[in-house]
Amino acid sequence: MRITCPHCGERDRREFYYRGAAVDLERPAPDAGEEAWDNFVYLRDNPAGVTRDVWYHEGGCGAWIVVTRDTVTHEVLKTELASEAKS
Repeated sequence: MRITCPHCGERDRREFYYRGAAVDLERPAPDAGEEAWDNFVYLRDNPAGVTRDVWYHEGGCGAWIVVTRDTVTHEVLKTELASEAKS
């Protein structure tokens, strides 16, 4: 898979570090209990189709980017700096 960094251009996905879905997750209260925190940290949807993910350009410029991609075809539909991404 190739990802286009807004600063560096098209790069191999091995230069990037996947950080998770680009959605607002509701963080549990500090005293919410072990099960709530376990669910928050480890349980995520794994949809087939179009997703928006946050990636870090670890092997390049260090930018945080939002990648819109299709998890079935691995096609990257859009990339944008996380600081400029709209929800």
